[in-house]
Amino acid sequence: MTTMTNWLAHIGGRNGGVMRRGVLQLAAGILAAGIAAGSASAQTPANLPDYLANLSGNTASSPSDVATRDLLQLDIGMFTLYDRASNIYRRNILAKHPIILAMFSNQGGNLMLFRPGQAPITAPSVPKVYQILKSTGHSTMAISQVVIPSVNNPADKRWIAPMAAYRTQMKTALDGLDASNDIQADWKPAVKEILATNLAYMDDCLAKGVVTLEPLLAFAKKQAPNTKLIINWAASTQVKHWMGVMDGWSAMLGPDMAKTYAASNTIYVARQNNVLFSVLAQYFGPEAINDRLMLIETMGFTTTPEDMLVSMTRIIGDRSVGELFFGNYKVMDFELMGGDGRKTIIAEMQRRGKQPVLPPAVPFGSKQWPALVTPGPGPTSLDDLK
Repeated sequence: MTTMTNWLAHIGGRNGGVMRRGVLQLAAGILAAGIAAGSASAQTPANLPDYLANLSGNTASSPSDVATRDLLQLDIGMFTLYDRASNIYRRNILAKHPIILAMFSNQGGNLMLFRPGQAPITAPSVPKVYQILKSTGHSTMAISQVVIPSVNNPADKRWIAPMAAYRTQMKTALDGLDASNDIQADWKPAVKEILATNLAYMDDCLAKGVVTLEPLLAFAKKQAPNTKLIINWAASTQVKHWMGVMDGWSAMLGPDMAKTYAASNTIYVARQNNVLFSVLAQYFGPEAINDRLMLIETMGFTTTPEDMLVSMTRIIGDRSVGELFFGNYKVMDFELMGGDGRKTIIAEMQRRGKQPVLPPAVPFGSKQWPALVTPGPGPTSLDDLK
């Protein structure tokens, strides 16, 4: 563990004095505003026309309301202070540490390398065949989304227009497949069969004017083997590409790799077996997980480098705050109220005569994967599904 001086220098830098003066000035402004607001009396200015009089004047507040508002204002003001400090922290972190951002994209990911004092490097994209394979697999899933709401409901015709439009796109893609130079010849037959089967199923549904369960089940069963095949090809293309990029970057960084931070973003369904995070882990090692290597959950598939840097800076900066106040560098990586909330849940469940449903307590700074790690029965991959 670094000393307090070192880890404050890690984020504070030469701007620490400026930051402290800014904090004091802002706090004084907040206090003065609170006093002025609290001392206002309830009165309406005289000699105003009706259309202004009903909107003007001060509304009386009780001393309790004013006091509560001023207390809550402290939390609102906190974000201004955090934002200001975050900008300083980021400059200082980027001046001392390389950072790798691995962001999800429809093109198989976007990796960026930030090095102190140098322009960011954006890695080359995954070969376009990845996108072709992904688009092909998604096309079959998209058909199911069109028809499932209308299965065995002859009166429901809402599916016809979107399927007819998508059928046109499907036919165009199938007709042009052989002309594409971005997919190797030995992979084209599987892609062609998937698209042709899609087209045949859509034509059958449109000809009948209804969607029924048995043809849908037969369609899904027929598509599954080739779909699993192209998923395998897409995944291997993506992994091999990014491992090649990381081979080059880790060699470029040399000993600085040991002080490099990295993060990947994920939504809920992509936490498990997250490809980009898993690739990064091979170069950072197990001791860096949840330390210099982070998996940041987001609400959308994609995010921006700016949002990723803001999140990383907040995490790293809060760690120093945790050490400062609680003597633990990783305590702020966890919900601070979680421990006491856990104790209360246990007590309340016992009071109700029930057993609490909680995971084992995990120490601050745990290096376990930020995903499900408990083994058990059941399939764990497409290969396990029969």
